[in-house]
Amino acid sequence: MTWRTPLGRLRLAALYEGISYLVLLLIAMPLKYFADFPMAVRIVGALHGLLFILFLIAVAQVMFVHRWSIMRGIGALIASLVPFGTFVLDVQLKRDQRQ
Repeated sequence: MTWRTPLGRLRLAALYEGISYLVLLLIAMPLKYFADFPMAVRIVGALHGLLFILFLIAVAQVMFVHRWSIMRGIGALIASLVPFGTFVLDVQLKRDQRQ
């Protein structure tokens, strides 16, 4: 995986965005509601928000460079809203990189 290509950058952005989403859902939110530690959501939520924006930029770049259809771009965005969705997206992106 490399930062040198648009698909590589999207794969890395998707990986980090997906990890941050799972940390937010599975660690930070339980800490907030069960351990009365709301700071966890503030910190992880802000980091996740930044990574999500970078993911959106990476999707836009790949859509432009690789001439993705609007539906393919929307599919990538939907994948980012579903837990583990970006990891499924990565399998497809890896296939695209090989071609």
